[in-house]
Amino acid sequence: MKPQVSAISSALNITPKQVQQTLDLLEEGNTIPFIARYRKEMTQNLDEEQIRYIDEQFQYLKNLAKRKEDVKRLISTQGKLTDELSAQIDACLTLTLVEDIYRPYQQKRKTRATEAIALGLKPLAQWILACPVVGDPTLEAMKYVVGEVHTIEEALQGAKDIIAESVSDDASLRQRIRDYVKSEARLVVKLAKKAVDEEKTYKIYYDYSEKCTSLAPHRIMAINRAEHEKILDVNFEYNRERFAKYELIQLTNAKESVVNHLLDEAIRDGLKRLVYPSIEREIRAQMTEMAQEKSMDVFSSNLERLLTQSPMKEVTILGLDPAYRTGCKLAVIDTTGKLLNIDVIYPHPPMNKMDESKAKTLSILQKYHVNLIAIGNGTASRESEAMIAELLREHPELNAKYAMVSEAGASVYSAGDLARQEFPGLHVEQRSAVSIARRLLDPLSELIKIDPQSIGVGQYQHDLAQTRLQERLDFAVLKTVNRVGADVNTASEELLRHIAGLNKKVAQALVEYRNQEGLFTRRQDLLKVKGLGEKAYTQAAGFLRIPAGKEELDATGIHPESYPIARHIMKELGIQSLKDEKRLEVVSLANATLMASNLKADIYTVKDILEILKTPFRDYRERFDGPLLRKDIVKLEDLTQGMSLEGTVRNVVDFGAFVDIGLKNDGLIHISKLSPKKISSPFEVVSVGDIVQVQVIEIDLERKKVSLSLVH
Repeated sequence: MKPQVSAISSALNITPKQVQQTLDLLEEGNTIPFIARYRKEMTQNLDEEQIRYIDEQFQYLKNLAKRKEDVKRLISTQGKLTDELSAQIDACLTLTLVEDIYRPYQQKRKTRATEAIALGLKPLAQWILACPVVGDPTLEAMKYVVGEVHTIEEALQGAKDIIAESVSDDASLRQRIRDYVKSEARLVVKLAKKAVDEEKTYKIYYDYSEKCTSLAPHRIMAINRAEHEKILDVNFEYNRERFAKYELIQLTNAKESVVNHLLDEAIRDGLKRLVYPSIEREIRAQMTEMAQEKSMDVFSSNLERLLTQSPMKEVTILGLDPAYRTGCKLAVIDTTGKLLNIDVIYPHPPMNKMDESKAKTLSILQKYHVNLIAIGNGTASRESEAMIAELLREHPELNAKYAMVSEAGASVYSAGDLARQEFPGLHVEQRSAVSIARRLLDPLSELIKIDPQSIGVGQYQHDLAQTRLQERLDFAVLKTVNRVGADVNTASEELLRHIAGLNKKVAQALVEYRNQEGLFTRRQDLLKVKGLGEKAYTQAAGFLRIPAGKEELDATGIHPESYPIARHIMKELGIQSLKDEKRLEVVSLANATLMASNLKADIYTVKDILEILKTPFRDYRERFDGPLLRKDIVKLEDLTQGMSLEGTVRNVVDFGAFVDIGLKNDGLIHISKLSPKKISSPFEVVSVGDIVQVQVIEIDLERKKVSLSLVH
C-alpha cells in the first residue's frame, strides 16, 4: 500500500481500500460526479467533496515524496547524506519540514554569514561553538584580524553572524518555535500611524488582540485587508525569551564558558533577525491560507445553494431591470424562457412618468397574462418595487405577485459575447431584463452563463487566491449541474459543457446535432454525436435526461448500464410503468438487501434505483425553497422591534446570514442569533435561498441597518 493512501485514509477516517479504489477510478479517467453517483459500490458511498479531497491530497503527497527524493539527492551530492538524515527526511509530513531540514545544505544567497565565511572567520565561529572554559576571545579573535578584517570587533561580529545563521538553520529549533507560536501566540493589532479609515470600517481592530488559535477566518481576512491598506499594524505577541535561553543551554550543554556572552548575543541576533520573522511570515501565510480556504468553502456552499434554487414552472414572467435616468427595462418571457416582449418605462427621476409607466406595465401584464414579476435588486429597485406593489393593490384581478431577484453579474453577462449571440438585436440593459426574468424561471440555466465570481455570494472574494478560487467555484458548478441533471433536448450549450464527460467542443457538437437531426429520442443516440465516444457517453449518460423519449428510463437518473437491474426490480415489484400509481406503495415495501442478493447486484445501485422509482421525474431542486413571492412592500419606518417578517437568505458568511426582508439593504442575523444553542457555522442552520421567519431585534434608522434573529 502506498504511504499516501494510508495518510489520506487517516485524514478522512475511511478505509485504505476506499482511497485506493477511488484513486484507481480517477486514474482510469472517470469524473468525480460519475464516481460519486454511479460507483458507490467501489467508494463505499463517498461524496464529491471527499473524492475531490482524495484527488488533491494524493497529488500533494506525490509532490511531497518527489521533493523528499530531490532533497536527499541534493544533499547526497555534497557527500553529507547520512542514514539518520535520510530517515528524518522520510518522516516529514509536510513540505515545510522538508525545507527546514534542507535549509543548512541549500546554496545560499549572499548573507552576512556567507561574507564572514569568505573572510575566513568560520574557524573562529567553531572555536566559540566549542564553548572553551579557558582562553580569551579577544586574543583568539586577534588571529583573524588580517586582510579585509580590520578589527577584533569585526572578527567577533563575523563569527557571531555565522553562529546566528546556524541557529536559524536548526530544523528542530524552528519546529519547536513554530509549534509554540501556533498554539500560544496572540495576534496584536493597532491602528497604524497616519492611517485613513474614513468609514471606520476597521474600528473594532484599532486596539485588538486575540490568540491565533481562536481567530475566526473572517477576522483574519479583515485584518489582512486593513494591513494591506496601511490602516492597521499587525504583530505577534509571545514569549521570545524562552527560546534564547533554551538554545543557549543546548549549545553550551548548560555549562559556563568564556564565550557564553558571545553565544547569547549570536543566538538572540539569529532568532530576532532570521528565525522569528521567517516563522511569523510562515504562520501568517498559513493562517491566511486557512481563512481563504474557509472563505472559498463559504463561497462554494452559497453558490451551490443559489444554483439549486427551485425553478418556477408553467409561469409567464415579466423581468424588470430598474434604473433612474435610462428608465426601467421590461422583458416578458414565456414558460420556456422565450422572449415575448421588450419595452421601457420612466417612472423615476428625472423623467417622473409614473402614471404612464403604470399604465404601460398594466397593459403588458394583461396582454401576456403575466403571473410573476421579477425585479432586479440594483439601483432604483425599491422605488420600482413600490410602483409594482401599488399597481398590484390597485388591480387585484391581475392575481400576480413579484419577487426581488439578485442581479449580481447580470451586467457582466449582458455585455458578453454569449448574450450578444443570443440577443443580437437588444441593448445591454434589455438583455439584463431578460436575464433577471430567467433567473426567476430557472436559476441554474441562467446563472450557469455567468462567471461564478460575479454572482456575489462570497466574502472577501477579491482577497482570495484567484486561481484556487476559480477551481473551487468551477467544481461547485460541476457538482451542482450533475446533481440536477439536464434535459438533453432543451439544455443550453453552457449547461451541457458542465455535464460529466462533456467539454465545450462536445457540448457544441451535441447542440448542433440536435438542431440538424431533431430531438433525441433515446440516450443511446448520443453516441451519434461527433466527438462523444463510449467513454464520454458512460460518464455523461446518467446526467442527461430525455423526458419524452422512447425509453422511459431515459427520463430518470438511472444509468443505462443499470437498466437490466432496474427492469428486473420493476418486474419483481409488478411495476408496469414509471407512471404506475401503485409504484410508491410497492417500492416502500421492497427489501433492498434481498433484491441485491437475488440480482447479484451491489446494494448501493439497488437502493438508488428504488429511490428513483419512488419519484422518477422529480427535479432535485424541488426539495429546496422557491423564491419568496410578495404583493406588498416593506418600509424601514414601518418596522418595530419584535416584529416578525418573512425573508429570503441572500448570503451566508462566517459571522451570520444576510436576509432580504423587502428593504433596500439586507438585514443581518448574527451567528449568535441563528440558534438558541451554540453553533460553529451559520451553515448548520441556513443556506442561500432559504425562506425564513425572522424577528426584528434592532433598527438603525441613521445607517439604514436592521438586525434580525431566528431565535424567537
